Amino acid sequence: MSDSTTTPVCYRHPDRITGLSCTTCEKPICVECSHDAAVGQKCPDCARIDGRARVVQARASFARPSFATAPVSIGIIAVTSAIFAVGYLSPELERTMYQTLSLVRPPGAIIGGEIVTPDVYRIFTVALVHGGLMHILFNMYALWLFGPRLEQQVGSAAFATMYAASAAAGGLASMAFGGDGGWAVGASGAIFGLFGAWMFVAWRMRHSPGGRAMFNQLAVLMLINMALPFLVPGIDWLGHAGGFTGGVVLAAAWSAFAVGRPNARTIRTVLGLALIAVIVAVSFIVI
Repeated sequence: MSDSTTTPVCYRHPDRITGLSCTTCEKPICVECSHDAAVGQKCPDCARIDGRARVVQARASFARPSFATAPVSIGIIAVTSAIFAVGYLSPELERTMYQTLSLVRPPGAIIGGEIVTPDVYRIFTVALVHGGLMHILFNMYALWLFGPRLEQQVGSAAFATMYAASAAAGGLASMAFGGDGGWAVGASGAIFGLFGAWMFVAWRMRHSPGGRAMFNQLAVLMLINMALPFLVPGIDWLGHAGGFTGGVVLAAAWSAFAVGRPNARTIRTVLGLALIAVIVAVSFIVI
C-alpha cells in the first residue's frame, strides 16, 4: 500500500509508483506515459502541445541494443574488437597496427623498435587500438552502455560524428599538451565524449527526478575516472579531458541549434562534421 502524499504516482495511472516527471508541467508520469522530447521527457498532454518536438514512445526509445537499432555503436564495437583479436593472435600484426594507428606526439616516438612520425589521421585511428584486454573491455563495455541509447536519440550519422569528433578532440589534447614525443592508444577519448554528452543532457534535465538521478550517477562515475590517472600510471588523462570537452561542446551545439527543428538529425550531423573540421585544422597547426 502506498501513500500518494509521500510517494509520487503517475497522474494518469494512480496505481503506478514512479520517479519520472514531465519536464514541462512537472506532473509525475510512468514509463508508459513518458514521451521523449528534445530535452527530457514529457507527459502526453504536454507532448501534444509542443508541436515542434518529435514525440517518441519511451519504450521504443529504450530498444534493445542491436545492429538494427544502433548500427554505428555495434559496428564500432565489432571492428575494434576484431582489430584487437587480430593483434592478440599475431604479435607481428599487432606491432604493425601500433605503428600505423597509434597516436604519436610531436616530434615522434619509437614504436616496436622503429621511429614513427606524427600524422593528423592518428587522432582518429587511435580509437581502434588498445593496450590490453582490460583496456578494450572497459572501453567497449562503456560504449555498449552509453552508445546505443544516444545513437537512437540523435541518429546514427550524428552519433558517428560525435564519436569521431570526441576521439579527435582527445587526440588533439594529447598531442598539444602531452609533452614532447611519446605515443598513446585507446578509444577512451571517444568514450569520454559520450560521457560528456550525457552529462550535458543530465544537467539540462537536472530539475526532474530522473535528470537529477542521472546527473548524480554520471558525476560519481566521472569523479572515479578523474581519480584513476593519479592511482594507475600510464593513463592519458589529457586524452580523456579532450574527449569529454568535445562531447560537451557538441551536445551544447546540438541543444542550441537542433532542438525543436524538423531536420534536427541533419543539423546535428552537420555540426558534428564542422567540429571535426575545426579539430583537424588545429591538429595540422600542432604538428
